[in-house]
Amino acid sequence: MTPCKSPKEVISLIKSENVKVVDLRFMDFPGLWQHFSIPVCELEEDTFEKGLGFDGSSIRGWQAINESDMLVKPVPETAFIDPFMIHKTIVIICNICDPVTGENYTRDPRNIARKAEIFLRTSGVGDTAFLGPEAEFFIFDDVRFDQTQNMGYYFLDSVEGRWNTGREEDIDESGLSHNLGYKPRYKEGYFPVPPTDSLQDMRSEMMLTLMDMGVPIECQHHEVATGGQAEIDMRFAPLVTMGDHLLKYKYVIKNVAKKYGKTVTFMPKPLFNDNGTGMHTHLSIWKEDKNLFAGDGYAGMSQAAMWAIGGILKHAPSILAFTNPTTNSYKRLVPGFEAPVNLAYSSRNRSAAVRLPMYSTSAKAKRLEFRCPDPSCNPYLAMSSLLMAAIDGIQNKIDPGEPLDKDIYDLPPEELAKVPTTPGTLREALNALDKDHEYLLKGDVFTPDVVETWIDYKMTNEVQALDVRPHPWEFALYYDI
Repeated sequence: MTPCKSPKEVISLIKSENVKVVDLRFMDFPGLWQHFSIPVCELEEDTFEKGLGFDGSSIRGWQAINESDMLVKPVPETAFIDPFMIHKTIVIICNICDPVTGENYTRDPRNIARKAEIFLRTSGVGDTAFLGPEAEFFIFDDVRFDQTQNMGYYFLDSVEGRWNTGREEDIDESGLSHNLGYKPRYKEGYFPVPPTDSLQDMRSEMMLTLMDMGVPIECQHHEVATGGQAEIDMRFAPLVTMGDHLLKYKYVIKNVAKKYGKTVTFMPKPLFNDNGTGMHTHLSIWKEDKNLFAGDGYAGMSQAAMWAIGGILKHAPSILAFTNPTTNSYKRLVPGFEAPVNLAYSSRNRSAAVRLPMYSTSAKAKRLEFRCPDPSCNPYLAMSSLLMAAIDGIQNKIDPGEPLDKDIYDLPPEELAKVPTTPGTLREALNALDKDHEYLLKGDVFTPDVVETWIDYKMTNEVQALDVRPHPWEFALYYDI
């Protein structure tokens, strides 16, 4: 699909495609797409400038009811035809504005990403930041969960789950079970062919649907874990565009799975004792069509790239408040496993927080890979915080130290103790953000209100809410004491 360039082109597309419904989408503060729809007769060319009003008081993390009126302003180049609706629908991503002042709303995540791109240009560091997040996910057949005053549980199931090798499946008319036994072994889901990989056709449909919507895809594959873990890789793009793409990505993957009678989660750690779900994020900064990260230093990187790494490692504990923003995120980031918990960099060591891919010697391919993030994040905020830390590193020439090229698990205890690690909980990451966020405030990209609201929302609604609820495993540990 060729992107529209103007309101006039959107109106023309609506007419040529015989569209009946216009769906206007924006993102709440924590990171879920929101929407409302209007008939096509209500969308005119001046709507893109004037906007449409709605009540913002019920949007998570937004302003109070006494200041609830907000405007959505559709962005023409984001328009696409929705592939799932019965009635022909065009979707347009919107920016959020204050109806009184006309200013962009500071807590609109997409606005923060737009300001990060502007700050990159005005800083003189570069003119474009390319990002490439690799968002993994699980495809399950069944999910159930609940918690009340006297009960709490969750249950997940997948026809691919290794735990189901002994289950009676597909009972026929004679009462015989037909469990075919093709279940990926724990930590061995990367990359068996069908029939062990039972999700190939579904992932291909996800991939092709995304491409039809204008999201470039590089590959799709099964991931390491049993139980239906998967990944579809998008081609890198500028920050705001990639934020838009990631929202389309989640939308398509969830809805294609639903079409097949399955359910998708982007939770970082839904399964115990198998690989979690990450979102390794690639970053490069360009200026005048030149990759500033390409050079003749370590791993073919430039001095600017080293400083960017220094900024990311310095600010990593606070960055994780945005890139790993759930209590479940820290069930994945656990020392001693394969998770990237070591705040160091390396060209090959995947336990390091920053990896420098060595697949190609081309200057265009040089980039860093921040391996900590997971796809539970708000992509606009996560990628903006990563870019701001890299810019801070370049501006202040922050030395990242020596690379961690040794096997982390072979290091003696005294040497291992010198390697800093990621926060162990969301509470620790939020506390780090509280202490270290000045680099985010540059250029008014993140405002103090945004940082304060994020910390308060996450502490109140997630950290403290989980603190007061008993966990099922606590009964196994303590019931008989």
